[in-house]
Amino acid sequence: MAALPYLFLAVLLFHPAAASAAHAPPPSKPYLPTPPEKVQVWPKPASISWPSAVFAPLSPTFSIRASPSHPSLRHAIAYYTRLIRSERHAPLVPPANYTLSRAPINLLALSVSDPAVPLGPGVDESYTLSVPHDSGAADISAATPWGAIRGLETFSQLAWAGGGPAAGGQPIVPSDIEISDRPLFTHRGILLDTARNYYPVPDILHTLRAMAFNKLNVFHWHITDSQSFPIVLRTVPNLANFGAYSPTMRYTEQDVSRVVRYAEAFGIRVIPEIDMPGHAGSWAGAFPEIVTCANKFWAPSGKPALASEPCTGQLNPLKPKTYRVAHDVLRDLAAAFPDRYLHAGADEVNTACWEDDPMVRRFLRDGGTHGRLLELFVNATRPFMVHELNRTVVYWEDVLLGPKVAVGRTVLPRETTVLQTWNNGPENTKRIVAAGYRAIVSSASYYYLDCGHGGWLGNDSRYDKQEKEGEGAPLFNDPGGTGGSWCAPFKTWQRVYDYDILHGLTEDEAMRVLGGEVALWSEQTDAAVLDGRLWPRASAAAETLWSGNKGPNGRKRYADATDRLHEFRRRMVRRGIRAEPLQPLWCPLHPHMCNLAQ
Repeated sequence: MAALPYLFLAVLLFHPAAASAAHAPPPSKPYLPTPPEKVQVWPKPASISWPSAVFAPLSPTFSIRASPSHPSLRHAIAYYTRLIRSERHAPLVPPANYTLSRAPINLLALSVSDPAVPLGPGVDESYTLSVPHDSGAADISAATPWGAIRGLETFSQLAWAGGGPAAGGQPIVPSDIEISDRPLFTHRGILLDTARNYYPVPDILHTLRAMAFNKLNVFHWHITDSQSFPIVLRTVPNLANFGAYSPTMRYTEQDVSRVVRYAEAFGIRVIPEIDMPGHAGSWAGAFPEIVTCANKFWAPSGKPALASEPCTGQLNPLKPKTYRVAHDVLRDLAAAFPDRYLHAGADEVNTACWEDDPMVRRFLRDGGTHGRLLELFVNATRPFMVHELNRTVVYWEDVLLGPKVAVGRTVLPRETTVLQTWNNGPENTKRIVAAGYRAIVSSASYYYLDCGHGGWLGNDSRYDKQEKEGEGAPLFNDPGGTGGSWCAPFKTWQRVYDYDILHGLTEDEAMRVLGGEVALWSEQTDAAVLDGRLWPRASAAAETLWSGNKGPNGRKRYADATDRLHEFRRRMVRRGIRAEPLQPLWCPLHPHMCNLAQ
């Protein structure tokens, strides 16, 4: 690519005709197709009626009021009032032909039929929004406060800096518009791993705001892993004292409360995950006696790997103290996080790590199995979460589908268990829901946002290749290779947007898919790059989980989505979210000219 400008210069120097053409005067008026008038809202609402391109300015005294009130609505009203009054969004391609209503909008009235509905699984987030022509007011009606909050975000995206002096410098919004909206899926989330690298609380709150802009409603907080245990728990504080990277890289009880309350104010649930019995090396600082294969090199030469990546350690299911500590952890976790769901991990259990312990080796010699070890652990922790803590337990799919270590269905009652998929795309989703379980979809082939950034292991001689890789061999360094990323290639927003999480399911099976989560594992990510890794790719998932990825004709709406995502990404950036660009700026300024096909 870098040589092309010089090649072009050489052509100009040695070919006079080409040079003459290069110096020809530009056309007097470049081709700029007139954009269609449309409502630029992300995610796309279920239904929009806007018969004519008429806008109304907001009054300088514009206000939002709710009847009846609600604590989270009070926060949302204050936040969106400030945002709508101050934001002056300038579209990349502003509407070309429209009229301006003379009646400014003074009031946005919120009506909530059941303000007492708590935030939780399956809560109603539907709303209707209307801006009657020349009425001087707008209305949002919702069954719950959480639906009203989604309506506020939609109204904020309707506003833009148009109208000029006739609008008095105020934002304008579509007039005579009716929007009726509700999500396709009730679980629409982001997983953030704060164990491999630490994220300060302000960066988590920043991410929650961005989630609200995208109408995402679940923050799956993968708090602990083998590398660190950053959460301070009241009963077992030494887990963080010895397991966090440093005293400044811990989440206190006050930090957790701040995150949970802030999330709730935007209608976002916080589901905590303590990964166990695998991925538990960070427990060994405080309780070395209950952790097998801790602090060992992860891939010993000539022997099976002790972990899926560096940092070893698993909880020992044969030690009674394991369960005393685990129950303390789970009890403290439930006290800090009010959500009905509690994620208990159970992924990637490593047989060699367990076998490193002499007690486990004796158990296996006496006829025990690795599956039986996992069953012992699940039977000692899952009923405690369900009956003592009143939680529905979420596990990674491995607990049932693991190729080496898994338990039977009788160990996992369907009514109190949810399984989260990550392998084999639609195939594993099908296996889970066909078995009668509810599913959260996080297929790595589509929804893992850390993929495609290359490897991160040190002392890796696979990069020391100067020659082209051989024909037929798995590619590593050359174009098309993995570069060391196990789940390469990079998941573009188009790849995320394309995923149909109900693919191949019967109507009955589809009813058991709660929704999906994009996942950001943090081996190569921290707060410095967080926004760009998440956005706008997580926005692509947000739309497909809210309103799907197909138009009324049943075809994927790529072109429409591209135009709207350009605008929404621009709005996010102005709101302080450092989302990556989709294309060169020339592309949205020349609609459809950057498509692969006309």
